[in-house]
Amino acid sequence: MNVGGILIAGPAKSALQGSVTVPGDKSMSHRAVMLASLADGMTEIHGFLPGEDNLATAQMFVDMGVTIDWLNDEKTSLRVHGVGLHGLTQPKAMLDAGNSGTCVRLMTGVLAGQSFTTTMTGDASLCKRPMKRVVDPVRKMGAEVEGGDGGNLLPITIQPAATGHPLKAIHHISEVASAQVKSCVLLAGLFAEGETTVVEPRPTRDHTERMLPLFGQPVHVDDEGVIHLNPTGKLTAPKQPVHIPADPSSATFFAVAASLIEGSDITLERIGMNPLRHGWSRILVDMHAKLELENEGQVGEEAVADIHIVSQKLAGVHVNPADVPDAIDEFPVLFAAASLADGVFELTEAEELRVKESDRIAVMAKALMAAGADIEERTDGVRIVGGRLQGGCTVDAEGDHRIAMAMAVAAQCAEAEIIIENAAAIATSFPDFVPLAKQLGMNVDWKDDAGAGAGNAHGTSNHE
Repeated sequence: MNVGGILIAGPAKSALQGSVTVPGDKSMSHRAVMLASLADGMTEIHGFLPGEDNLATAQMFVDMGVTIDWLNDEKTSLRVHGVGLHGLTQPKAMLDAGNSGTCVRLMTGVLAGQSFTTTMTGDASLCKRPMKRVVDPVRKMGAEVEGGDGGNLLPITIQPAATGHPLKAIHHISEVASAQVKSCVLLAGLFAEGETTVVEPRPTRDHTERMLPLFGQPVHVDDEGVIHLNPTGKLTAPKQPVHIPADPSSATFFAVAASLIEGSDITLERIGMNPLRHGWSRILVDMHAKLELENEGQVGEEAVADIHIVSQKLAGVHVNPADVPDAIDEFPVLFAAASLADGVFELTEAEELRVKESDRIAVMAKALMAAGADIEERTDGVRIVGGRLQGGCTVDAEGDHRIAMAMAVAAQCAEAEIIIENAAAIATSFPDFVPLAKQLGMNVDWKDDAGAGAGNAHGTSNHE
């Protein structure tokens, strides 16, 4: 996917040193602006990630009549004037999710409960990603959905249930371990008659379940892990501001870089420590990384801590399948770590990586092989024999933000620089990646102003 932006990265010129605060959590930023928009009253949010994905979610609600006041130039703090569950108005045009799968899949649940018809679309990459996993449950709840490939591909048009008939609650057994599917069903459940329940094959990130009670909607998880939502009929803006912790996915890039570059010693501040988001740290520790938690605390319903990382020679590992859902977004950079570790790294049961912003198994395998890695692509994962990276190559991130940043990390320990094309998609999740990486001492920069401009299109300093 041609999105422009060229990064030139590595080799590292020195060890990484210092402390940084990475931007606010991307997943929580989506959910906070959604629930605030659907609540009665005004919600203040701090720590919002103003990447393109989250700004697309905010714009959707503005297009449906919600007023959002940005409280600083960086767009990390905002005030949302909620219109209530039934206060949204029909947009004048298609809603555009850009590159954000989280936005479009969660919004499928929200829009299924409205009284008007809506069409959602996205960029070329998002229009190839599967939507049937969220379309099927809202159809069972009574909404009508039309789209390409039977509703599996964007654009999709969502029509409300028959006039005078709200959605009906369902007992949904999810075929995939996906927080997006679970959250879609729970959000649709806010508009349904009766109790909505969700069963997952494995637990997934639970930000939706943690955040809904802040807005007055209880969620119960029983002893068997079944999630229950009995709709109260309204959401209420919390009296206190909603604070969003720093994003563990963004932190992973620097944690891996510091582990790999000899002599490094860094601290990542106030990182969200939700246990269902920390498969990456468990895998890194299994690979012998030196990670220590300091200043542990709480932000809202989420645990936070500073993460102190000191460089340590990494080792290969067979990834525990139980850690896969909790590390699904971080595997590109873990592949980079594995390519420079001692021994064999094996990942299985990770087919979900093939339906992200790119086919992350195929794209990372191609990029790392170009840099000299010994990597075998498998249907549901990879086998990597670690050792060294030659670099001295040009790779294509294919418009995937995590591929671009992962290869920038890999380049730090390559023997020659790596040029990363189509890297401007970094703006979707971590617009300040390059300046923060340079602040710590990484050798990475945009080739020209085009990439840097793409990374700062929305005012992006001091966030996620």
